[in-house]
Amino acid sequence: MPTATGARHGETSDPAAGAAISVSHLTKRFGERTAFENVSFEVAGGEVFGFLGPNGAGKTTTVRTLGTLIAPTSGSAVVAGVPLSPATGNEIRRLISIMPENPGLYLRLTVQENLELFAGLYGLHPAGPRIAHALEVVHLERRSRDLCRSLSKGLRQRVGLARALLSDPAIMFLDEPTSGLDPVAAREVHELIDGLRRRGVTVFLTTHRLEEAERLCDRVAILNTRLRIVGRPDELRTRLFSGALEVETALPLPTPEMVFNGEAGVQGWRSQGTASYVLSVADPRAAAPAVARALVAAGADVVSIAAARHSLEDVYLQLVDEDPEARR
Repeated sequence: MPTATGARHGETSDPAAGAAISVSHLTKRFGERTAFENVSFEVAGGEVFGFLGPNGAGKTTTVRTLGTLIAPTSGSAVVAGVPLSPATGNEIRRLISIMPENPGLYLRLTVQENLELFAGLYGLHPAGPRIAHALEVVHLERRSRDLCRSLSKGLRQRVGLARALLSDPAIMFLDEPTSGLDPVAAREVHELIDGLRRRGVTVFLTTHRLEEAERLCDRVAILNTRLRIVGRPDELRTRLFSGALEVETALPLPTPEMVFNGEAGVQGWRSQGTASYVLSVADPRAAAPAVARALVAAGADVVSIAAARHSLEDVYLQLVDEDPEARR
């Protein structure tokens, strides 16, 4: 297994320290159509890196390019320490694995037979211990003799993950691994990805599920042909949104302007519903006690005061609203 230690979710991964993937000004065009253009980023060893964007943004094409399945038009990349080029394709493929949205299993074969077939194609001998280990990781030891056509989509995704693990990759590219799965099956895939992180595997995850990216990813990138932003979800929220407090009182304030205007730390306010208010503040934690005191002094019954928390979905939609290309 790779020796890199994965960053725990919520901690800062340093992309410059032992980058698993380094991309510089990468571009891919198909004739006059641009799939992605001038894309640059780094992925740290052992992190789960989310790659987000609308349909047609170039996410899957980026995965196919970094996975050596298609050649870039221009730019450069280093994958698992190996410069991306036609001459190094075989070397890179020995160090990575790619799980597409449809894992492409042979449905008339059993789980075991599928894995034996792919292990043979990968040139893995002896294959038995690797298959047993992969089945153990995805919790499918008891289903190894089942025909793949008898499995649910969630179980087939797990078989696809087992196949991707056979080569003991340093980097795994997972393209929409929970697409079409029910919540229970999606949660099981999430747990498997968490397990990969703990084992030090670098995971490059493309997904349309923003809550999934927020839960799983150390950092995310948002792509729409060009790279729009890269960072930890909490960093992106801070960069795109000013601080705010959400205040709810039992009854509407008769003169909210007299309560909020001029209050230390409050830069502006607006009503949100009958007895709810959103206050723009530089530091929600510092402003909350002063706002609470002002409300009590005004005779208000305070139901709640809380810092407004923007989700990764808010970040995504904010960037989409700013980018006309994303709305086409």
